[in-house]
Amino acid sequence: MSEMKVLSEKDIKKIINLKIAIEAVEEAYKQKSEKKGNAWPIVFYEYEHGVFDLDIRSGNLMDSNTYGLKLLSYNENNSLKGLPVVNATGLICNDKTGEPIAIFNAAPITSYRTGAAAAIGAKYLGRKNSKNLLIVGSGNIAKYSTAATLLLIPTIENVYIFNSRRKIQNNELSSFKKEVEELLIESGSTLKAKLFCVEDIKEVTKKSDIIITATPSEKALIDKSWVSKGTHFSCMGAGLVGQQEIDENLFINSIKFADDEKLCFEHGEAQTAYRKNIINKFDGELGDVILGKLKGRNSENDITIFDSVGLFIQDLATAIRLIDKANDKNIGSKVEL
Repeated sequence: MSEMKVLSEKDIKKIINLKIAIEAVEEAYKQKSEKKGNAWPIVFYEYEHGVFDLDIRSGNLMDSNTYGLKLLSYNENNSLKGLPVVNATGLICNDKTGEPIAIFNAAPITSYRTGAAAAIGAKYLGRKNSKNLLIVGSGNIAKYSTAATLLLIPTIENVYIFNSRRKIQNNELSSFKKEVEELLIESGSTLKAKLFCVEDIKEVTKKSDIIITATPSEKALIDKSWVSKGTHFSCMGAGLVGQQEIDENLFINSIKFADDEKLCFEHGEAQTAYRKNIINKFDGELGDVILGKLKGRNSENDITIFDSVGLFIQDLATAIRLIDKANDKNIGSKVEL
């Protein structure tokens, strides 16, 4: 008989913050670079295109003696029923015995670790004096990516937020700002940058040092001709076949890193460029830069791209830290199987 930890969404929200997620995601990338962490193939099923789908992501971290999976579903119709649009459940097992260690609500962890990954990409690949940040998208991932990037890159003065579907209303900007402030406060920081909603993505792209894309778009939202020298991209939205947020020609003559090269060519931002034979290889994976094996950029003029398809080992590394904190604070419950 096995005993398993159970962490609800409320349990996780009591103990998680961006600093924990950033530390965990960096550790996951390091283990992957050292061949101690593996991202396994993605399982995807679509019930209704753009409305209801699910995917299963899995992997292992050898230093933590764990493996596991996350089942994530998106159902746009749930909002009409008063139900969460995104549901995510994670499972962690011991890699020596196969026994389950924990089951948890993975939705909040997904938001935190995705925001952390966007910021880590900007930290290691962006210019050190970056001042202008463009966020393409205004949803959950956009908010967490904004807060995490401001936490890691304090030189940022202006945040421009663009929604490709509609104009952002003033009340939405206020709500966006409030959530970013709360995320920073729980990590011991404060909001110093100014936030703006923009309608002309072409003009704001030209003056942005860092661009984070966080949409489910299936066509390029940013043209190569708009992009200035030295710009960094953290591409967080494309994670399924058919999705794309930036001009595939940006992969030409840029310095490009993946979280997982194979998965990014299959599901990430690079899939279109790969399919059109524009590229067939990344310059490396982000963990290689974190560990100092590779340089993130060669000059201030380099355009850099971080293609993040999203790896379960990010969730896994974060969840392991949360389980330890939950045990220390007697948070969550235990069940026998």
